[in-house]
Amino acid sequence: MSSGHTLTGNIQHHPGFASRILNNSRDILVYLPPRYRKAARTRYPVLYLHDGQNVFDAATAFGGIEWNADETAQSLIEQRLIEPLIIVAVANAGEDRIHEYTPTNGALDPKGDPGAKSRGLLRDYGRFLVEELKPFIDQTYRTRPDKESTGLGGSSLGGLASLILSCWFGQTFTRIAALSPSIWWDDCMIYRIVEELEEAPRSSRIWLDTGTHEERWEYAAHFRDKLVERGWRLHDDLYYKEVSGAEHSEWAWSKRFEAVLRFLFPPPPREQQHPRKRPTIVRRSVPDNVVRMAL
Repeated sequence: MSSGHTLTGNIQHHPGFASRILNNSRDILVYLPPRYRKAARTRYPVLYLHDGQNVFDAATAFGGIEWNADETAQSLIEQRLIEPLIIVAVANAGEDRIHEYTPTNGALDPKGDPGAKSRGLLRDYGRFLVEELKPFIDQTYRTRPDKESTGLGGSSLGGLASLILSCWFGQTFTRIAALSPSIWWDDCMIYRIVEELEEAPRSSRIWLDTGTHEERWEYAAHFRDKLVERGWRLHDDLYYKEVSGAEHSEWAWSKRFEAVLRFLFPPPPREQQHPRKRPTIVRRSVPDNVVRMAL
């Protein structure tokens, strides 16, 4: 990487990662936790983040404002405040971003031209993540590939995409970060998706938030209530936060990312971090010439 980039820690770059499903390509950045190379037998949970240009690097981020996900994860891991994890930043597809992050042919701008519609490629984008990108990450890095160890997150349309993909691909993603999700998309069609669920995935864990200076921010609270109706438990497997005065911006989301990681990837119990060795009991036989006394 040239000067001007703001990457921290061990970050691997996979440029031009191609997708046959979407017929395009994008850059993938992979953050590896401290001591990844030394802990050769350790496997790690993985968090996939949309809009990967904004995740680690101010040089590529929208408006030059990044999430500082690498610095935040590095600091929390070093302090043992979260479980060490791998973070995969999945770049968006530029002009096709809105099509890949939306599930239906809704209006691109509800207040604009009614004929301008999304192509609704979210299910194909989800297949790209599950069938193409995740197998590559699992083969290349020491991941824990099970669903309980795999997270998905994003903001705005990326937050909407994360929530919907957790419903459609619940056997792959169960730790979900939805920051300021676009609940309003296509007349809140996400409500219908959640209502069609037979029950809440018992392993699913969702972070849901919004800022009170965002347009239509009240929709997040309505969606929270929908999740509770379907079986999620507030302050247990569902965390909801309204941030007073926060706007719809990369800067606002970067400030909340520490709390997101601490909720979705808490540190394992100390017994798992440093398992105690069972004491060795040495049994000695009593010589015949020693008289045993009953006490």
